[in-house]
Amino acid sequence: MKAKHQRLVLVVIALVAIIGAGLLAAWALRNQANYFYLPEQMAADPPAVGQAVRLGGMVEKGSLTTAADGVTVTFRVTGNSDAAIPVRYTGILPDLFVEGSGVVAEGSLGADGVFRATNLLAKHDENYVPRELEGMDTAAAAKMASETTVGLN
Repeated sequence: MKAKHQRLVLVVIALVAIIGAGLLAAWALRNQANYFYLPEQMAADPPAVGQAVRLGGMVEKGSLTTAADGVTVTFRVTGNSDAAIPVRYTGILPDLFVEGSGVVAEGSLGADGVFRATNLLAKHDENYVPRELEGMDTAAAAKMASETTVGLN
């Protein structure tokens, strides 16, 4: 076999191996992909029951209630329209989770239309200040931050 044919065979084998590896990786990760929905999108075109998705929006004011067990909460997630999706979550709430704040809930939609969250990610606005620095002016906060940094070195 000529050298030209050997190179062509090697290139074809390499291409087949690369395509095979890509297909194998896509097949292995097929259940790991979570789609992101806004409340309007979920109300208009809901995902399949039990499909892992993420729901993002704002926690509707006045909708947060805690069940008798103390760890199960229900609330509604709203977006830019009147659409609101009821959410149920059992677990410890993130520190930044409050009514009117942004939230990303990971979980799945139930047959009853309630989103069952397995994980909550609370989002803060650009004005977020750690509790330790609340009430301080900018100079005092910078001084405290530099003293903490010096103490770590």
